[in-house]
Amino acid sequence: MLNRRILRVKAFQNLYAYEQCKASNLNLAKDYVREAFQPDLNSMEVQDKPQLRKDAEHTIALFSSNLNNKTLVASGDYPTKVKSEAIKAINLFHQKNLRDLEFQKDNMISAAEALPKLYLNAIHILIGFSHHVRDEYERKRKLSQLAVTGHIGELNLAHNKALQIIENAPNFRSASIRYHAGTEDMELDVQDWYRDYVKNWEPYQEYLKIENPSLEEDLGILLNITKKITFKNEATLSYFTENDLGWTEDKAVVRSLAVKALKNVLEVTETEEYELPEIAINWEEDKEFFQNIFNLTVENDDINRKLIGDKTKNWDIERVASTDKIIISMALTEMMFFPSIPVKVTINEYIDISKTYSTPKSKQFVNGLLDVLAKELEDQGKIRKSGRGLLDNK
Repeated sequence: MLNRRILRVKAFQNLYAYEQCKASNLNLAKDYVREAFQPDLNSMEVQDKPQLRKDAEHTIALFSSNLNNKTLVASGDYPTKVKSEAIKAINLFHQKNLRDLEFQKDNMISAAEALPKLYLNAIHILIGFSHHVRDEYERKRKLSQLAVTGHIGELNLAHNKALQIIENAPNFRSASIRYHAGTEDMELDVQDWYRDYVKNWEPYQEYLKIENPSLEEDLGILLNITKKITFKNEATLSYFTENDLGWTEDKAVVRSLAVKALKNVLEVTETEEYELPEIAINWEEDKEFFQNIFNLTVENDDINRKLIGDKTKNWDIERVASTDKIIISMALTEMMFFPSIPVKVTINEYIDISKTYSTPKSKQFVNGLLDVLAKELEDQGKIRKSGRGLLDNK
């Protein structure tokens, strides 16, 4: 359904969200400990508040040092309650993490599968504008019972050649049905958007002055509306925001898909030849890649963090941007567990992700670290490529 780059980005976004959840869960577990050692207001006994605070601190320290242990490991003699509450906090932390991990796994699949509907609806909005122009013209003509006269290109959008190719294309129609895309339930909104943001817009008015516009000119106004109105106007963007919880991250992807869908009209001579962008032949295969890059990155987090830490000894691993750590960890996972993907392809893909989603200096940091780690892991036999993975691997 979607190309591998988009799937890597979606996996990265959900891994980042999971890391944020883990940080929140850590604080929640510590808050649980502090609450457990609050004075008992219902007790008639005198409460030793300083001792309770000290016990809470010891419990948090014990909890923090045993997060990844199956049994409680403690140096020193701790009161029974300290040990008990530390175990409860550890269990609470892992239970919440497991719940959030399962949510992110499910969410990233549903979010990826929702992207086609979003970009198809961006096209349907244009179609809605076109139909509104046609219907308004017909309404005025019937009311006057005479031939309506106006400037020569009044129906340009209604007769837009590029839009007609897409609207009548079997691939577009079947995809719209499959993903339940369309603007039937928001017809009045589309009419309002046309009236408020398109109708008197200067570039659109210039387009209406063209007599019999070419395919390129028809495409030009569609691209202009998409880029300057659909994906920039607050009113239209609110529609996408309401229908996609991850819209802030997905906007760039959906916009690029919509633009590509429009530009594809230049590649055809017959409507039946029109193809939608980024459609994979085998979504099940791509979904497996998607799930595996997420799951294996989570499973190998400790190993990857150690690899990163060993190569950044002069730079505290905790001070490395969290986005960089996730990007590098995903790249290491892909290099070691996906033999059919060349190392060079992996490195280039994650450098591109770092350009968009991390710090200004991340490109150089990610590139340099991955180059060093890739060579080291290849020398150790931990990266073994086969088939297509051997291509361009030097």
